[in-house]
Amino acid sequence: MNSRLVDRIATVIFWAGALVVIIILGSMISYLLYHGGKYINWGFLTRPSQVISAGGGIGPQIFNSFYLLVMSMAITIPIGLLAGVYLSEYATANKFTEAIRLSIETLNSLPSIVVGLFGLLVFVNMTGWGYSLISGALALTVLNLPFMVRITEESIRGVPGSLREASLALGANQWQTICRVVLPTAFPGLVSGVIITCGRVFEEAAALLFTAGMSSPPLDFSQWNIFNSASPLNPFRPAETLAVHIWKINTEGLIPDLRRVADGSAAVLILFVLSFNLGARWLGRRIYKRMTST
Repeated sequence: MNSRLVDRIATVIFWAGALVVIIILGSMISYLLYHGGKYINWGFLTRPSQVISAGGGIGPQIFNSFYLLVMSMAITIPIGLLAGVYLSEYATANKFTEAIRLSIETLNSLPSIVVGLFGLLVFVNMTGWGYSLISGALALTVLNLPFMVRITEESIRGVPGSLREASLALGANQWQTICRVVLPTAFPGLVSGVIITCGRVFEEAAALLFTAGMSSPPLDFSQWNIFNSASPLNPFRPAETLAVHIWKINTEGLIPDLRRVADGSAAVLILFVLSFNLGARWLGRRIYKRMTST
């Protein structure tokens, strides 16, 4: 068997594998959108959920998901960025650096349910915060920080060394080179990593079952005092996210229109996650073209 035939066979196998994945993924998305998309309307997206009666929506769950996303990423992005810069630009090959990398790899492979149990022990019980948004945000930070560090490190390592050398040759110090040359060049990859991480936060449920809780108090959106228990901005209140809501109504739901709420919620979640991933690709390409003038 000659090498050209082997190459063609391998190409066909690779294309077939990719096609199978696309078909399976497309079928799942189409199925969820077909069954749940017909229930999506403005009322469903804004009304509060119901425990017993029919006609509830997912308004508070959507708000909780986005608020938790903002809180978590406000912690994850700065720490992940600084850690990635240190590992790629400053860290030398020694036992301390190896320990950091091993810890990152270990945390990155932990199941989310384990992170949830850790959050329950530390952020819920030891701090006394109970089931709350801040507990959920910190648990999600533990879950996504290793991924953000790896994305940052790989994006920075992808910057050509010639750019660093040119900057240093012109008189810039290392910190100026990082801030004005390396990070702007790596920016498209960083943006893609941040948006993908946002998608992971939005779809997470297991870690939040034990930290943010499975219920939300009645919210008064006219109350902006964050210390008020009815304020939607209170970080110490329980908060049921959209992913947790889907799990809860499918396991404990008593509402008559359970199928409508479950299918509609799943479709909304799929649309949000797709938006995050497609947005990452589009924004990354757009920024790259602007920065490289291509």
